[in-house]
Amino acid sequence: MGNTNNTAGGWGFLALELDGVAGGASALAAAVLAAESAGFHAVTFSDSPAQGRLNALQRAAFAGPLTRSLVLIPEVDTAYTEPFHASTQLASLDYVSGGRAGWIATAEDNPAAAAAVGRSYVAGDGLAQETAASIEVSRRLWDSWEDDAVIQDVASGRYLDAGKLHYVDFDGPGYSVKGPSIIPRPLQGQLPVLVPASLVGSGLVEPSAVDAVLVSAPTAELLAEEVRDVRDRLGGASPAVVVELDVVLDARGQGAAQRLGDESSALGEPGSGGVDGARRARFAGSAADLADLLTEVLEVADGVRLHPARFDIDFEELSRLVLPELRRRGVLAPVPPDGTFRDLLGLERPASRYAATAVGN
Repeated sequence: MGNTNNTAGGWGFLALELDGVAGGASALAAAVLAAESAGFHAVTFSDSPAQGRLNALQRAAFAGPLTRSLVLIPEVDTAYTEPFHASTQLASLDYVSGGRAGWIATAEDNPAAAAAVGRSYVAGDGLAQETAASIEVSRRLWDSWEDDAVIQDVASGRYLDAGKLHYVDFDGPGYSVKGPSIIPRPLQGQLPVLVPASLVGSGLVEPSAVDAVLVSAPTAELLAEEVRDVRDRLGGASPAVVVELDVVLDARGQGAAQRLGDESSALGEPGSGGVDGARRARFAGSAADLADLLTEVLEVADGVRLHPARFDIDFEELSRLVLPELRRRGVLAPVPPDGTFRDLLGLERPASRYAATAVGN
């Protein structure tokens, strides 16, 4: 499933993390519409089973009908979320968004997350094994309906052709899934799957099982080098590489350094907060310097996921100064008209692996 047509080489896409959006449904709606209007290619929704709020999938599904081109990528945990439920909800998101859905497959290394769902705590290599199993069973379930399974034959009273539904017969770590799925195949066939680079590699999640990896680094200056290291480690046909970057910008008459001092407790330690618990690079400075950094990073990476320190402040600078400059430089990929997330990544729509096998076999 890995990306063999990477966009790296001078242009790529920008994703915006919406975790910092404060308020309810109206604030979220305003944020996704503003992100789309500003020219972001995607928005992401962070999550944790222990947070006690609307989860990332629910927030992404709410945003689906509001937007026209924006890719919607929720984080969904693989250790403490049943894969059958995750796969069907993600497929539903693909329908709600018109084929603009993706999945950041996370592995929550947190005893509180396990306690929140009544499961034993999983750590170490067990997290990667849970992630690999969850991705595999989800992909099988997405394939379990052939594309033409729904026939809606009024004359015969048949909604679907049962011969085009298939058992997946998956045995995973502590569970088994028979299938088929309970909803038709996603519009994209297979949703693009993004996984932290630390969970991908030999003995972990196979690179061929994912479409993109998320790369973090201790500092912004090390990002390009880290991207090259990940590509070397995963091989020439590696998945797309998406860089994680915290952003604190000069804004509203305050320099980034002053903002860091004034808001240090809210912003956390430099380089903390990676999706896999790793340190995440932080940029602090002017919009012009950020544009220079992103231009450099997108020479080697396929995309960047920006984490604004304060959404209400940093988004204003990103949309007003940074994105227009990147478009002027020709750094940003075009937004495909009526495109899917697979289109943005340069991925073809795959055929179902079960298309030649009947459900009763």
